[in-house]
Amino acid sequence: MDDVVVLAAVQAAPVYLDREASVEKACRLISEAAAEGAELVAFGETWLPGYPFFAFSGLSELRWAAAEMYLDQAVEIPGPETDALCDVARSAGIDVVIGVAELDRRTGGTVYCTMLSIGREGQILGTHRKLKPTMDERIAWGEGNGDGLCVYDRAYGRISSLNCWEHQMVLPGYALMAQGTQFHVASWPGGEPDIAPDPPIALWSRQELLSRAFAAQGACYVVAAGGLIAPEDVPERFRSLAYVGTGDSMIIDPRGEVVARAPRGDETILTYEARHSVIRSAKAANDVAGHYSRPDVFQLLVNGTDALARGPIPAPDASEG
Repeated sequence: MDDVVVLAAVQAAPVYLDREASVEKACRLISEAAAEGAELVAFGETWLPGYPFFAFSGLSELRWAAAEMYLDQAVEIPGPETDALCDVARSAGIDVVIGVAELDRRTGGTVYCTMLSIGREGQILGTHRKLKPTMDERIAWGEGNGDGLCVYDRAYGRISSLNCWEHQMVLPGYALMAQGTQFHVASWPGGEPDIAPDPPIALWSRQELLSRAFAAQGACYVVAAGGLIAPEDVPERFRSLAYVGTGDSMIIDPRGEVVARAPRGDETILTYEARHSVIRSAKAANDVAGHYSRPDVFQLLVNGTDALARGPIPAPDASEG
């Protein structure tokens, strides 16, 4: 295993509420990240076909119209959109973790906030549906379960992912740390809007705070990928419902230090050369599922999966398709 692993965070706006166009853009960005030498590329929360910006506006006919369009443009897994992503991952030779608004195939009426992991073999490694949508997101997404709390074994290391405020929940993160994650994708919708409270108070970005905490606790690299959004990015009829999200993407080392930061609000692919030696150094001091744990005091049970007992899921056999 090489010591150096190139990580990439895509900070870009999808083509909001346009599934086909967003897939085309994602495929282009994946190829560009691979051309920059990345072995893992990460996208923001429900990047395909966009974060449900409309959910945070008041009830109106316009908001209901946006919600209907969001459902219409949601993605089935597997489906033609995931086939296209698998094809570009294979041709570019890169692993992809991308947020997807996943349509419930059975009912056709529920969307899940899903992390989709694809291997460079051109196969879906697995999916994870967000366990608890946050605040107003609950009118846009259904709740997930524990089946997707998995770490995937890749040639360069072990990868994992969570959505946004799942990092606030604590236990999902520990479930991944207990499987030995080394490169974690923290997927965010697009930074946090600027707020000017009265009177002024100190405001911390939960995106940075929680991503750095995960890296420090898990002694792993975190690729915090945030999308972009502005009124001009969404269909014209829905611009009054949109807000500004500036991406705020970053890559964080296993000590919890930000080692690469994307320009705020700019569309870019942020890359960084991570090193296994840094992971080992951090884990030597702090392995929360090993020498820095107390299994005689605490035990974690994840309903719906045997991931903790099984350990990381091995890479698929590329010869199988």
